[in-house]
Amino acid sequence: MPDPRFFEALGPLSLSRLAELTGARIVSGPGDLMIDEAAPLNRADSRGIAFIADKKFLAELKATGAGACFLPEALAGETPEGCIALVVGRPQAAWAIASGALHRPIRQPAGSELIDPSAILEQGVTLAPGAVIGPGVRIGAETSIGAGAVIGPGVSIGRRCRIGPRAVVGFALLGDGVALHAGAVIGEAGFGATPGPDGIIDIPQLGRVILQDNVTIGANSCVDRGAWDDTVVGENTKVDNLVHIAHNTRVGRNCVMAAYVGISGSVTIGDGATFAGRAGVADHVNIGAGSIVGAAAGVMRDVPPGEFWSGYPAKPVREWLKESAWLARAARRKG
Repeated sequence: MPDPRFFEALGPLSLSRLAELTGARIVSGPGDLMIDEAAPLNRADSRGIAFIADKKFLAELKATGAGACFLPEALAGETPEGCIALVVGRPQAAWAIASGALHRPIRQPAGSELIDPSAILEQGVTLAPGAVIGPGVRIGAETSIGAGAVIGPGVSIGRRCRIGPRAVVGFALLGDGVALHAGAVIGEAGFGATPGPDGIIDIPQLGRVILQDNVTIGANSCVDRGAWDDTVVGENTKVDNLVHIAHNTRVGRNCVMAAYVGISGSVTIGDGATFAGRAGVADHVNIGAGSIVGAAAGVMRDVPPGEFWSGYPAKPVREWLKESAWLARAARRKG
């Protein structure tokens, strides 16, 4: 279930109601089954609804504990015992619609006080003019909140943190000694979209962001909350200005990212990795511990631990330098 500090449960809803909302057809099973949550195949239980759009995930479908699943006609007979099939043309879009009907992000109440009465501020917390502290927020001792910063409902911030002016924090848990520079945005929705009945629709992002102790996030950088699982930045990692870390990414301890780095969704980064300016990483890639990604490199596949990769597409730096030198020589040849 999504964290109740950040998401309001709107269910349960009956399976027949979800079928009506999404245009799905219940293949077998009771339409009065009550559903509490939308979840991935590997996380859903008997009160949850999942989806599958491609047969390459059949093994996950066979192992799911979901009570129901949106799927295409071709996979209607593949659900395990106890999982009711809902046939629909666009399973991911149907799941997105169901997610929106079952879960709603908790937002700052309109017209509320700048500092919500339910917020808990430990001794020595300082708030600059215009700071907004939402309901259920917890802020540790000696933390400072900059002018115009917004701390959303349910957020927990540790001790001795520094939240810069105009920073925005939501759907997040911050450890001790975390520093967010001006304009940083933590916990906004990651990029998820899919074709729906009437055009492209957003896929609800139901996870959180966890920044561990002594993490620094630079000015105007963004760390997206997870689509379901958490986005995590490990202890003592330092992120420069204008960096983007997408949903579900897990960054290890003592990593360094220079300006304009872009990390796509569901990337796993080992401890001590270094990213030079403008480096980019494709989704679902593993970056090994202690590795280095060179400036403006585009990483499309896994980087082994301790290696230095550069170029586009990125490859071991010696290989890239050899190819670059050969290309330069070839370009200079006459005829």
